[in-house]
Amino acid sequence: MTTVLPSVHARHDPADLFHGLARLLPGVLLSASVGAVAFALQILESAVFGHPWIEGLVIAILMGAGLRLFWTPSNVWAPGIAFSAKTLLEVAVALLGATVSGAAVMALGPVLLLAIVGVVVLAILGGYALGRAFGLPPAMALLVACGNAICGNSAIAAVAPVIEAEGQDVAAAIGFTAVLGILVVLLVPIVGALMGFDAIKVGVLAGLTVYAVPQVLAAAAPAGLLAVQTGAVVKLVRVLMLGPICLVLGLLRSGKADGQAGGAKGPKLHHMAPWFIVVFLILMGLRSANLIPEVVLPPLQAGVTAMTLIAMAGLGLMVDPRAVVRAGPRVAAVAALSALLIGGLALATIVLILPA
Repeated sequence: MTTVLPSVHARHDPADLFHGLARLLPGVLLSASVGAVAFALQILESAVFGHPWIEGLVIAILMGAGLRLFWTPSNVWAPGIAFSAKTLLEVAVALLGATVSGAAVMALGPVLLLAIVGVVVLAILGGYALGRAFGLPPAMALLVACGNAICGNSAIAAVAPVIEAEGQDVAAAIGFTAVLGILVVLLVPIVGALMGFDAIKVGVLAGLTVYAVPQVLAAAAPAGLLAVQTGAVVKLVRVLMLGPICLVLGLLRSGKADGQAGGAKGPKLHHMAPWFIVVFLILMGLRSANLIPEVVLPPLQAGVTAMTLIAMAGLGLMVDPRAVVRAGPRVAAVAALSALLIGGLALATIVLILPA
């Protein structure tokens, strides 16, 4: 028997690695520049209005899409833009797990905790049904449903690679959810006042309906510190649903793919649980066990924010805004109805579970 020795040329050449990194650099720098400008505009908003009405993530994707409207990236820029939009985003989602602890969640009590989980699940199922009824493709319907039900932009960004959504679908879902997010922030204090809610109920309403954590704080602030604290914890439970939801979606997608291929093999782990979701859950477990030092959390969170900003800019640069506009009316209608659905579920939870 003849032994075949591995070829030297099959080994990774450092020169090839350097060349690959060099190819990524222009697009990554462009995405980072757009993200930096978006972050600066968010800081300016905070200085002028007291808090940002439009998140830097949304500004980044809108700026990227606006630039893409007048300019099509060449092969010099495209690899780095694609790397920013996909790989950096996956790293950011993975590291986010280190900032999440399960300790505060248990203070809500089992009944309210189960109710929050139920609201998220029903909102996803109802939002998906609405999307399909309005003729949206399955991936787009899932993006809008998960964005409304869990945590807006972050949920859309995390779910997108699991279901292999198109970039322009992601951009459209983020764009419309972002607009609705601002409206929800404005409406929560008004609805709370009209319903005669106390601080805890306003906090629960904000935590169940508003998309981003900073927006939850802004929505609950008029009702006082207790409302803010309650809203933040309720919102945390919704964020914690992101990992399990991605796992379920990955399992369903893997099972469908295996069925189409003949069903002889079971679902593969990397299909059921993408690497970044596995890392997210591991880091969350370490954080809950106090195995991650507090001192590393602020710089880690800053890194996650920076990578997400760059990723959103890259995503915008990859998208043809004209395709997003063409998808507009149906996506807008589904997003609005999904927001009304989770609002109704939140009010029902407060009325039925919390004491008068």
